[in-house]
Amino acid sequence: MARTVVRWNSDIVEKIRDKHGLTTSEVEDVLLDDTLPTTVSNSVPHRPCKFGYTSTGKHIIVVWVVLQVEPEVLLPVTAYPVSVPKRRRR
Repeated sequence: MARTVVRWNSDIVEKIRDKHGLTTSEVEDVLLDDTLPTTVSNSVPHRPCKFGYTSTGKHIIVVWVVLQVEPEVLLPVTAYPVSVPKRRRR
């Protein structure tokens, strides 16, 4: 099976670093974690996203586009810290 490749755009790298305080490694922690479910983003319509924890303990959302299917090439379009969802009381 081919390895997933993450392609970075310098503008996105700068934005997630300067505005959101994240590194590319932290974003890839979540993006490449196959144990996390992929959902559809509300903030960037019709884009896949994942919520998860980075290796540094930050809870973030990552939104991306698929540039190529085989081998899989992903382009993160945004990533930023989010609050941890609270459990509902029964």
